[in-house]
Amino acid sequence: MKLIATHANSTRAEAQNGTENVLVLANTEDARTVALDGITRIDLEFPKFTDGRAFSQAFLLRRRRGFTGEIRATGDVLVDQLPQMARSGFDSAVLKEGQSVEIAQRQLARYAAHYQGDAVQPQPLFAREAA
Repeated sequence: MKLIATHANSTRAEAQNGTENVLVLANTEDARTVALDGITRIDLEFPKFTDGRAFSQAFLLRRRRGFTGEIRATGDVLVDQLPQMARSGFDSAVLKEGQSVEIAQRQLARYAAHYQGDAVQPQPLFAREAA
């Protein structure tokens, strides 16, 4: 997962001037119904760390919609949420002000594999090892 410090995040306007076509999706919107044609990045907002609707949106975009572009977590993104974000389908995360990129990298490296399947790797560990 790509980690981005708050001050290094490109805004939607900056991204549109480049090669990315960014969709900023509020966590109140239904990820199953948004148009994805030409979209290369979707920014999902965590308005506060206790609001997990963006996890569900990321999972739906990856597994049900088959979105292969970048899914970026923005807003109140804390280091302890990163492993679940990676498993839900996020590719990158803009860390909340005051969160350390170094600590975030250690948090992501803490678990090399998970037994259960997830949005990124649907097969459980035993099925992957048997292959």
